[in-house]
Amino acid sequence: MKEKLGTSLMSLNTYKKNLDSDMTKNVYSSETHGNRITSENPKDIFRNGSTTYYYSTKLFPVSIREEVTQLYNFVRIADDYVDSVPQDTKGFFQFKEEYYSAVSGKKTENKVIADFVNLSERRQFKHEWVDAFLKSMEMDTEKSNYKNLEELNTYLYGSAEVIGLMMNRVMGLDERADESAQYLGKAMQFINFIRDIDEDLDLKRTYFPTKDLKAFGLSGLTRGEARRKPEQFNAFVRSQIRIYFQWQKRAELGFQFIPKNMRIAVQTASDMYMWTAKEIYKNPFIVYDLKIKPTWSKVILNGLKNMINAYNPLRRSRASGNVTIENHSI
Repeated sequence: MKEKLGTSLMSLNTYKKNLDSDMTKNVYSSETHGNRITSENPKDIFRNGSTTYYYSTKLFPVSIREEVTQLYNFVRIADDYVDSVPQDTKGFFQFKEEYYSAVSGKKTENKVIADFVNLSERRQFKHEWVDAFLKSMEMDTEKSNYKNLEELNTYLYGSAEVIGLMMNRVMGLDERADESAQYLGKAMQFINFIRDIDEDLDLKRTYFPTKDLKAFGLSGLTRGEARRKPEQFNAFVRSQIRIYFQWQKRAELGFQFIPKNMRIAVQTASDMYMWTAKEIYKNPFIVYDLKIKPTWSKVILNGLKNMINAYNPLRRSRASGNVTIENHSI
């Protein structure tokens, strides 16, 4: 354990030296990423794409970090096409076409696609998972709102649940852990929706079902509507976070199936999303003022705490099945 902690602390010093480059702009332009020929280092896409996932991934065994990076880069670039302002639908469909061309056996010079196709074959991802993911990304180019949670679940399956299934295969887990992985994926995605309410308005997009908004007396989630009806807005956002709590509870039931040396990374990413949810729950209006994201140091320190807990025989693992999400104090 001392050796593991020593290595982690040395890595922490390295992270500190690279802080300036790690805190750069989060969203990549489709003009420079995902093109047929790119000189961009794939590791940079991950590092600049997500503080939580990038630093949590450092807690995985070295043997699978590269594969996690390859998976993240593929979904990140596809997502950036449909989330760019203005939306780059042409770039997305070219990316999608090149992926299917590569799957059929044609050579691609796009390293991100090539790496992902090889990863899919090696880890035996189901083709329907990737199809569902690309379909959800395509939905972002043609759909701006959802009528109810059932309709939204179709989007959530492709944009998040299948990513959890792919991660399970990267970690070498069997189907016993799949349902929990799906819940973890969509729970995290749901917090992204809440955190990015203001950002999505720029894309003229609202993921929250109109049925649920109406139930709280809201016609939308614009700043003006929220300020006119602050109590309704606060109540609505907190109701959505409670849905996240329920899904997260289901997700944590599956942590027992993840080997200890991989569970630390998953637990750390999960903890950071819980932290984000709690911060927004305390003050829902914060979503209009800033993007709530943990710092790189918070991720690493939380990871070290999880490592100590995992390897300390005197402490009971959080993955034992005794989940207490519903008792979180807000």
